[in-house]
Amino acid sequence: MPKSLQCARVRSLRWRLLRTVCIAALLGLALSGALSYQQAQHEAEELMDGHLAQSARLLLALVRDNESHLADLAARLATVRSDQANLYEPPLEFQIGRADGSLLLRSEHAPGIPLSAATGYSVIEHDGHPWRMLNMQAVSGDYRVQVGQSITLRDRAALEVAGQSVLPIAAISPLLLLLIYYSVRSGLKPLDDLAADVASRSPENLGPLANRAAPSEAQPLVAALNRLLFRLRDTLESERRFTADAAHELRTPLAIVKIQAQVAQLSPDANDRQHALRQIVAGADRATRVLEQLLRLARLDPLARLPNPVEVDLAELARQGLADFLQSVDARDIRLQTAGSPLLVRGDAELLQIVLRNLLDNALRYTPADSRIHVFARRQGGELSLGVADDGPGVPPTELPRLVERFYRGREANAEGSGLGLAIVQRIAELHDARFEVENLPAGGFTARLRWCRSPAA
Repeated sequence: MPKSLQCARVRSLRWRLLRTVCIAALLGLALSGALSYQQAQHEAEELMDGHLAQSARLLLALVRDNESHLADLAARLATVRSDQANLYEPPLEFQIGRADGSLLLRSEHAPGIPLSAATGYSVIEHDGHPWRMLNMQAVSGDYRVQVGQSITLRDRAALEVAGQSVLPIAAISPLLLLLIYYSVRSGLKPLDDLAADVASRSPENLGPLANRAAPSEAQPLVAALNRLLFRLRDTLESERRFTADAAHELRTPLAIVKIQAQVAQLSPDANDRQHALRQIVAGADRATRVLEQLLRLARLDPLARLPNPVEVDLAELARQGLADFLQSVDARDIRLQTAGSPLLVRGDAELLQIVLRNLLDNALRYTPADSRIHVFARRQGGELSLGVADDGPGVPPTELPRLVERFYRGREANAEGSGLGLAIVQRIAELHDARFEVENLPAGGFTARLRWCRSPAA
């Protein structure tokens, strides 16, 4: 048998169950057979002892009524001796005498032991073989009888009886094993059907598994598989939608690059060529930003939790993040509002810096040049928050829930962007067990923040 098939059988639930049940059944049959054998042997010996006692009583009755004809009685008894070849009729040897031990009658092969021995059953040695003897005295006390049988012949008869009692158990064993095999096979068929149903699934067929036919023990597995199929279907649908949106979003800058390249190639005017080249660089920069955002999302999406969270001070992170951001953009009225005490959360400082840069970048893109922007990290009660607020025009209330959708930029957005920044912020918030909130301020303006409902350091 191939090694791979042997390994498959070892790991197979069917073969493991069959092996366990068959071994248990065989052990049960063997124990039952052994007990039946011992009981049958004991009952056969009891039966033959009873036969000895019955024969002794019959002999006592015959002697009392035929004492004057003992010679004729001995001849008649010799004619009814059983055949030694018959296992179930072992020869019976006897001695008959008076109460004083004097011998009146004796069979041909009877052991020569005194009639005066104690009454009851005993085992003696005769001609090198063990014999089972019974001494019995008449109720009147005037006669004694001694009967016996060869234990070797008795054991052969008992063995035959015991063997016959075990034979049916041995005969039905193969049938029982066959019934066990078909019972296990039939009992596990719902699992085979479930496996076939799972194997038939494809990316185009991710519907739930039918769990009505599955046994109750497999219901949790079916429910878990259905949840997995739902998640996989949602993931694939999200990937398809994401791929389509990404292709659409990249098509525009690449088309611009191609058109401007053709303009630069065909334009005879140097100024036009320079303008076209600047447009090519801008389009390439936009495509690069989209790709960077896509790669960042692709890295964040598979994560179920942060791999190595550490304690991060939000106040220090806001100060450092704002300083780094101001080195790469034109000067704007951007102010920092933060508490002096540490605001500690467990998280990833690099990802939280990405949150801050994306929120600042959005604030710069979608607010007028004279707007004020505030970066804040603060504690309110047991809650910590990190975010950016501005006094710009805000966002239409109907569009607020859609701002975290990928590639959604709003109907009134005029600045360039990919629509992925806030989606990335939302994903980072989920990984940090924080809530990402966007809202229009009552006095005008817009704020976006990460909020921890209670201080993780508390």
